[in-house]
Amino acid sequence: HCGRHNNNMASHGLTYDGCNFFRQRLVLSTLSGKRVKISNIRSKEDNPGLRDFEASFIRLLDKVTNGSRIEINQTGSVLFYQPGLLQGGSVEHDCNTQRSIGYYLEALLMLAPFMKTSLKATLRGVTNDPIDPTVDVLKSTALPLMKKFGIDGEGFDLKVVKRGMAPGGGGEVVFTCPVRRTIRPVQLMDPGKIKRIRGVAYSVRVSPQMANRIVESARGVLNQFIPDIYIYTDHMKGANSGKSPGFGLTLVAETLNGFFLSAEMSSTPQGQGDPMLPEDLGRNCAKLLLEEVHRGGCVDSSNQSLALLLMTLGQQDVSKVLLGPLSPYTIEFLRHIRDFFQIMFKVEVRKPLEDERKGGDKVLMTCVGVGYSNINKSLK
Repeated sequence: HCGRHNNNMASHGLTYDGCNFFRQRLVLSTLSGKRVKISNIRSKEDNPGLRDFEASFIRLLDKVTNGSRIEINQTGSVLFYQPGLLQGGSVEHDCNTQRSIGYYLEALLMLAPFMKTSLKATLRGVTNDPIDPTVDVLKSTALPLMKKFGIDGEGFDLKVVKRGMAPGGGGEVVFTCPVRRTIRPVQLMDPGKIKRIRGVAYSVRVSPQMANRIVESARGVLNQFIPDIYIYTDHMKGANSGKSPGFGLTLVAETLNGFFLSAEMSSTPQGQGDPMLPEDLGRNCAKLLLEEVHRGGCVDSSNQSLALLLMTLGQQDVSKVLLGPLSPYTIEFLRHIRDFFQIMFKVEVRKPLEDERKGGDKVLMTCVGVGYSNINKSLK
């Protein structure tokens, strides 16, 4: 399933193989207007074809676009997608609970600024699980990143109405995003030192004491490095606490120049693997944050693709962003950007300076935006 493809049909559409990078392909297809055909989706498996969460993702795309054509063969192992126009407006979607709301939201963040009318999406399902970025981390890192590109306004918000842990879900979030005609090019080169750490320890359907224990143990690690730490506890009750018990922690380090690096952990769903003590979860999550800070850059690893996409779609001017080491997912995303938008990034590896031996290699990414103009946006 390495997902290689031939590009001789680039003018008509793109063809891919395998189930990997499914969202990337459909999101970029929607933005570029190029149709895409994906074959051999788990065709060798006993249970071939699209999974329920992927079908749910396609339904969500269908809701936010107008005139998309989607064809799926009998076994679900071949998908043809001819993107329509990004419509926006008010959308409600029950996300399949095999993946968390973050799985669906990551794609909506990429599409929302380019809709015809501003988006108000109500998504229901799992708000926090160990696999996908949680809604908390997207709210505290992806939204501030988008603001740097000029995507902002009072209608730009992500609210957690109800929390829902895996596997039962029952959570609900509301994401609202204004539309933009164009995206501002950026120069994000110097993250600056960490000035403060914020976080939220949440617990549902377990003792509220769990969250306090998480906070204590996380502070035990982080207090050695920085005094300005505030982790608040969020214990949702009753109807707002979803269907499954659990707890977790999201930590965000803010730098002097206004960049946000994050780490998070959630308890494993009941009956899956060994249960984790709140003390261990707090400590491990704090160490993950230190690791993310150590990787450095102006964007944390979970938001690399979002930054690169917004650079690609910027006005026809140079954008530069300093990232930590690229994740495998990001490297594949760069290949897809080349396929759909013919944009190549200049990649310069920056060795850490002698006095910063602690940091790993940073990567300076440079590109000239395609000058993407939102044709969907209604002219006021």
